[in-house]
Amino acid sequence: MMKAIDLRKGKTIIHEGQLVVVHDVSHVAKGNKRSYMQAKLKNFKSGGITDVRFTVDARVEVPFVESKEYEFLYREAEDFIVMDLESYDQFPVSAVLVGEAGKWLKPNERVKCQLYDGQIISFEPPLVVALEVTETTPAIKGATATNQLKEAILETGVKVRVPPFITTGESVRVDTRTGEYVERAK
Repeated sequence: MMKAIDLRKGKTIIHEGQLVVVHDVSHVAKGNKRSYMQAKLKNFKSGGITDVRFTVDARVEVPFVESKEYEFLYREAEDFIVMDLESYDQFPVSAVLVGEAGKWLKPNERVKCQLYDGQIISFEPPLVVALEVTETTPAIKGATATNQLKEAILETGVKVRVPPFITTGESVRVDTRTGEYVERAK
C-alpha cells in the first residue's frame, strides 16, 4: 500500500480490483479546500482510460511487479516475440503493449519487461539503439557537425534527422525516448 500523494506517471496499481497504470497524475490544491490527486488510469485488459480523484491520504494498492530482461527475436503478425534469457521460453507480446517502442527494435535486441502474475504488463526498449542507415542523401564534401540536419531512413524503417556527413551503410546511435540522433556507432 502507498499514499495517493506518492503516485507517479507509469506506476502500476490496483484500482477497484483491476490492474491499471497511472497514465497522468497531478496534485490539485484550491485555496482553503482540501487538496487531492487527479489521476488518469489506464486499464491493462480493456485499454480504457478513466479519470479518478484521490484524497492525498488515500491508500492505493500496489501489486508486486517483477522486472525482467528479455531478448526480442522477431515480429509475427501483430505480436512481438521475446525470449526469456534464463529458460529460453518464447512469449508473444501484443503490438498494443509494445507501442512506439516497436519501431526501434531489431532482432536480438535486449528489452526490459515488467511481469505481474506471470504476464508481461510493460515493455521498454533500450535507451539508445544502434541502427544502420539504409537510405539518405549523399554526404556533402567538407560538411562538419553543424546544426543543419538531413533525413535518413534506418534499417527498421524509421526516419531520423542526422548530420550531413552520415552516409548510407553507416550505423548511428539513436535515443529511443526522443528519436534523436546521438552519435555514430562504432
